[in-house]
Amino acid sequence: MSKKRRSFSPQYKHDVASMVLDQGYSLKETCRSMDVSETSLRLWVKQLQAERNGIAPASGKAITPEQIEIQELKARIQRLEREKAILKKATALLMSDEIKHTG
Repeated sequence: MSKKRRSFSPQYKHDVASMVLDQGYSLKETCRSMDVSETSLRLWVKQLQAERNGIAPASGKAITPEQIEIQELKARIQRLEREKAILKKATALLMSDEIKHTG
């Protein structure tokens, strides 16, 4: 029987990693009490330290509220840029069509 892979929310990862970094719990103690693998917790702690230093996660799955907001804002900017490009093309097409009809 295979073990089902669990998924954790960014907030949960942040809170558990914070136990190690901010509250002084040992890695092993936190793993036992939170039923999390040591490998996962090490990654979360490393990621939280990096994000606190302003380094965005390569995976795109931030755990600090600031990095989550930055990722959401970047995605919104990309969407708005795409929409702007579409509107520019549509405007150019309409203008060229209007010039053909009046010329």
